Amino acid sequence: VQLQASGGGLVQAGGSLRLSCAASGIIFSINAMGWYRQAPGKQRELVARITSGDSTNIANSVKGRFTISRDNAKNTVYLQMNTLKPEDTAVYYCNVQSRAHWYSPVSDYWGQGTQVTVSS
Repeated sequence: VQLQASGGGLVQAGGSLRLSCAASGIIFSINAMGWYRQAPGKQRELVARITSGDSTNIANSVKGRFTISRDNAKNTVYLQMNTLKPEDTAVYYCNVQSRAHWYSPVSDYWGQGTQVTVSS
């Protein structure tokens, strides 16, 4: 499975960005899709995650500002980020948990990361 992320960039505090991540390759089903981020000197952390049943898990630090959604037909996950703050600056990584075949175990896949920089 290959993941192609896009949408990062430089934005002023209070601004918005929308990240997209499209999964391609041999995919029987996708259990969950999500976004993680890693700031310099910090550990990678969960930002938001959405399951195949549309259940979401949103980090407290971004709750009310970020929204995660998915387009199952396109195997794509989106992260709408509003009211961005300088502390949101990080490399954002797309994650997909999927099966290649009905009998395959669930595997984790990661995108290459996209930089989000929020200036004050």
